[in-house]
Amino acid sequence: MFYVLGQLFKFMRVYRKFWMAPIIIGLIALGGLLIAAQGTAIAPFIYAIF
Repeated sequence: MFYVLGQLFKFMRVYRKFWMAPIIIGLIALGGLLIAAQGTAIAPFIYAIF
């Protein structure tokens, strides 16, 4: 997982695609939020947003 992220950031640095960084960080944060809220009591509220 960390290898893939490292390669993505290396790609962005070499090819000057810095506009991709907020998209990737947002997707990672959203995925982490969904995984963290999957087994908790706040899960219905998180899923109601989507």
